[in-house]
Amino acid sequence: MNWTVDPKRRSFLTSDESASSTPFPIQNLPWGVFRRPDGRTTCGVAIGEYVLDVGRLEAAGLLPDLQAPQPLFSGDSLNAFASQGPTAWRAVRERLSELLDADEPRLRDDAALRREAIFAQADITMRLPFAIGDYTDFYSSKEHATNVGTMFRGKDNALQPNWLYLPVAYHGRASSVVLSGTPVRRPHGQTRPDSEAPPQFGPSRAVDFELEMGAFVGTGNDLGHPVPIDEAESHLFGMVIVNDWSARDIQRWEYVPLGPFLAKNFATSISPWVVTFDALEPFRCAGPSQDPEPLPYLKSPRPDSTFDIELQVAIQTSSLPEPYTLCRSNFRYLYWSLAQQVAHHTVTGCNLRPGDLLASGTISGTTPDSFGSMLELAWKGERPIELPDGSTRTMLQDGDTVIMTAACRSDAYQIGFGEVRGTIVGN
Repeated sequence: MNWTVDPKRRSFLTSDESASSTPFPIQNLPWGVFRRPDGRTTCGVAIGEYVLDVGRLEAAGLLPDLQAPQPLFSGDSLNAFASQGPTAWRAVRERLSELLDADEPRLRDDAALRREAIFAQADITMRLPFAIGDYTDFYSSKEHATNVGTMFRGKDNALQPNWLYLPVAYHGRASSVVLSGTPVRRPHGQTRPDSEAPPQFGPSRAVDFELEMGAFVGTGNDLGHPVPIDEAESHLFGMVIVNDWSARDIQRWEYVPLGPFLAKNFATSISPWVVTFDALEPFRCAGPSQDPEPLPYLKSPRPDSTFDIELQVAIQTSSLPEPYTLCRSNFRYLYWSLAQQVAHHTVTGCNLRPGDLLASGTISGTTPDSFGSMLELAWKGERPIELPDGSTRTMLQDGDTVIMTAACRSDAYQIGFGEVRGTIVGN
């Protein structure tokens, strides 16, 4: 296993106590883009309560020479670095891990460089980590697809005939992918609450969250050249939490025959820190058994094709003293793996590009408290969710804040993703 995830390692920026409790120990080092206190935007990694300006280390000549024609870390996105590929990603990660180690004096003992390169997270402003060219949203949870299908088509026809044979997906709107903390305006559109009457126009009455994870493409593929499944993960840079907001009433009216459109294009929120697959490696695990056996181009060569990532969704309302947990789920529940998603996406020869975002689709488990949307938790409004103050929800109201968190946990440390939060606001 890569030495960067050795559980005994510590950084000079984290105490022994905080190293086991922080979501960002030295074993993690997730990537992000942030605005420094002096107003400059740069790329960096999170470490404990701090952020390390990797652009400043690059300028100081402390990083591996990647033979890039221009600086990779002093801009406003990770696209240039991500396009360098896994060998470069690992070389930089190992160098940063070395520099942040408690026993390494180069950065630890250079007070001037530390002032220029290390900032409290409270003093910086996060930006979108990538310039996102394309966004694809999958539908990869069997439990979620079965729940939704059961509600609208009945138990015997819950899954469409194609679902067990391919990772269903649609192309989303990259321009409305926003960073955690961005308010989400309640969308307007056509709905048809009465099937015997013409449609209406107005604000959606059924705004919902969708608990998802997303993977950013690092190195793309040339047009006309599919990515084999055994190479698929090497094309992915890292993962974030995704809340793919949904207007259920708009979607119900518009989705036939081409699927989601306005019900999904008003906002997709993501967390700011991108967790690498090197950091996730110790948390690999097997995914669900697949029956029928996938076609050869989708058959994974490894049994541990997914990751044990604990997920949680909480809601904060104006009348609640603290966030209330709505559900707990896990990334490992997904039927279709990331590698299968990439292999299927590119099998036509479709070209993925650095910074493209692939979202998993809503992640639900087998028990009601693991369902990843209000639609499922309240079962199409038939089972209202009761909050601690006595109020109920079947869908989100204006002023409601949804908070999603994710982490991999071991006895020695955790690999956290931070959070993605968004508040529904009226027009």
